[in-house]
Amino acid sequence: MPNKINDERELLPKPGDTILESLEHLKMSQVELAERMGKTSSKINDIISGKEPITVNTSLQLEKVLGVDASFWLNLEINYREKLLRLDQEDALEECKAWLAIQPIKELRKCGYLKEEKKGTAMIEECLKFYGVASPVQWKSIYIDQFVSTSFRKSNIYETELSSMAAWLRIGEIEMRNFEIKEFKKDALKENLSAILRLVKIQPEDFAIQLRNLCIEAGVILIYTLCIPKAPISGAVRWIGGNPLIQLTDRYKSNNHFWFTFFHEVGHVLLHGKKDVFLEEFDLYSRDENKESEADDFANRWLLPDDFLKDISDIITEKDIRRIASKYNTHPAIVVGRLQHLKLIEHSFGNAFKVKVQLDDVINKP
Repeated sequence: MPNKINDERELLPKPGDTILESLEHLKMSQVELAERMGKTSSKINDIISGKEPITVNTSLQLEKVLGVDASFWLNLEINYREKLLRLDQEDALEECKAWLAIQPIKELRKCGYLKEEKKGTAMIEECLKFYGVASPVQWKSIYIDQFVSTSFRKSNIYETELSSMAAWLRIGEIEMRNFEIKEFKKDALKENLSAILRLVKIQPEDFAIQLRNLCIEAGVILIYTLCIPKAPISGAVRWIGGNPLIQLTDRYKSNNHFWFTFFHEVGHVLLHGKKDVFLEEFDLYSRDENKESEADDFANRWLLPDDFLKDISDIITEKDIRRIASKYNTHPAIVVGRLQHLKLIEHSFGNAFKVKVQLDDVINKP
């Protein structure tokens, strides 16, 4: 299709073709035309070849020199440019169709971000508006190149996964508009962590709402989003307009994973730069292992410091788990998750302590 469009573009009659016909009829050369119009020969050549448009001033000059009304030349120019633009749009549409094919359309429609049901021009326009970009070129620059290491940028294998990641990130940007954003205060966030730890310990039914409110008080935007297929991200943090934006999913459906991810992201906010972007558990993202390790240590210190290891025995029982959770003022699921991660207990042991986390009721939707 692009070749066909290029052929049509080359064969499209130019206003300059009519100028040449008029010159032939008048036995006038392009050099003489330039002299009579007060223009350079190169300028006339550009007008005839279509590189330069026929302006109102040029059309009036052509009227005087060639004896043909200015409106005629202007209409020729308008029709030519309109046809060129339509061919350009058709060319761009072909590229957009390929771009649309890798977008998570089903998920975006399910979440309410897209309304169109039929893939075509209307859906392309709606999808571009969802991302807030003029074309796939800007989409790639903003949502792919900034987040993915160079080794993956040119691989078609990962296009679908990267598009799902981009959609997931964009949802966070859109939904943060629904909140009154306060100035970020690092000290306020640190102070609120104590209240957040109480939520960890008691795990109330409305923990997600309380957590979000505590974050907003400190100028941290916390957004809950669906885990989009092909973008298995459990959490992310980045800075937008001077505020940290934390996005969380309920990917693992358990409170120990949820809380570790949250405190891990808070660790990034408090320890690392505002230009950093962190996507958790997304393989195509190039991770800074040192910073990830620092965020892990931060989460462990707040949820269950390493000192707890001196309180465990060779044979760990459910009673030990309750005792350690009580001593360190945390939830038993946090103890179980940590012991499983350290391979000190089997992954099948202690799972009854874990509380199911499902964010369907608080996930932000349009």
